[in-house]
Amino acid sequence: MSDILKLLVVSLIASMIFLAGCVTQNTENAQMQNNQNQILENEKVVENNGDINVSLIYKNINALPKQPISEEEKEGLIEMREEEKLARDVYLTLYNKWKLQIFKNIAESEQTHTDSVKYLLEKYGIPDPVKSDEIGKFSNPKFEELYKKLVEKGNKSVVDALIVGATIEDLDIADLEHWINKTDNEDIKFVYENLMKGSRNHLRAFIRMLNNYGTNYSPQYISREEYEQIINSQMERGIKK
Repeated sequence: MSDILKLLVVSLIASMIFLAGCVTQNTENAQMQNNQNQILENEKVVENNGDINVSLIYKNINALPKQPISEEEKEGLIEMREEEKLARDVYLTLYNKWKLQIFKNIAESEQTHTDSVKYLLEKYGIPDPVKSDEIGKFSNPKFEELYKKLVEKGNKSVVDALIVGATIEDLDIADLEHWINKTDNEDIKFVYENLMKGSRNHLRAFIRMLNNYGTNYSPQYISREEYEQIINSQMERGIKK
């Protein structure tokens, strides 16, 4: 083969490799843009009442990559799955006791929160700690004990019940902040950040009710500064403020 012919063959091969690279890059860019467009839909993931739009959050979780998951990240998901159920169970019990609509509304919202974490457990193939949907039943004994303690306090009076609600949301926000700092998985961060927005909305709702009864609440898990910032700000929706 002459030198000229060899040069032509080499040039042709180089051109083919270059074009293949361009096609791959364009495909990746298109996929990235598609994912970003889907993520933008999370503007409506959280409603003012703290509800999670489950179908939208599922869609957004699916649009994010399945990254390697650490034991600590697994622990966080297992904890939050039962902690969100704890909130639901306590509110349902206190609604049956006091017939205050806020407990029924937020219990329904907490169902969407625990369902969101369950979806992440399924995505990563982690066994669900919720073996029974029965109120007050948990795999982790600390949640069963906490459920009894909170219900006992909440049964004393309506004001005590509302303080229990604020306490649960106070704890929830602190724990979500803790677990967010333990993960670098985009889908887990996405869910936790949206759950936290919902919990802040719930906290605002309970504090507003307590104020109507002439009672103040002192935060037990988050700082006073963060608490003041939350209750003095507007209800939140989605990932954009």
